[in-house]
Amino acid sequence: MKLESLEKTPEFKARKRVGRGPGSGMGKTSTRGEKGQKSRSGVSIPAWFQGGQSPLYRRIPKRGFNNKRFEIKFAVINVSDLNRFNDGDVITPELLKEKGIIKKQLNGVKVLGNGELEKKVTVKAQRFSSKAVTKIESKGGKAEVI
Repeated sequence: MKLESLEKTPEFKARKRVGRGPGSGMGKTSTRGEKGQKSRSGVSIPAWFQGGQSPLYRRIPKRGFNNKRFEIKFAVINVSDLNRFNDGDVITPELLKEKGIIKKQLNGVKVLGNGELEKKVTVKAQRFSSKAVTKIESKGGKAEVI
């Protein structure tokens, strides 16, 4: 590495020092302009403030109803997840939680029909899809609604 091959470091612009007398050009009002709320210290106007005008979120009509608060959520498993159990086992939501197949029971367990079932098992759950029931019963098992 040679001295002439070094790149020049970028020059940094000095910080604007306001209110520093007549020579700086930034004395008196310190670049804030004349009068008004923003020219004074301690101003903090929220981004949504519309200058005293009735705000948009209060002007538009509040309409409709949303059922999200009353939604019933199920812990979902597939038929393929039941292959971890042995033939003739009775599978309950408590057993599924114990084995780590579901994390939370929520409002119950729903069994869906994805994948293939290779074992004859009795499944006790709150909901079943029609495809899941046919797959469980085709192997000789039972799908019982709790």
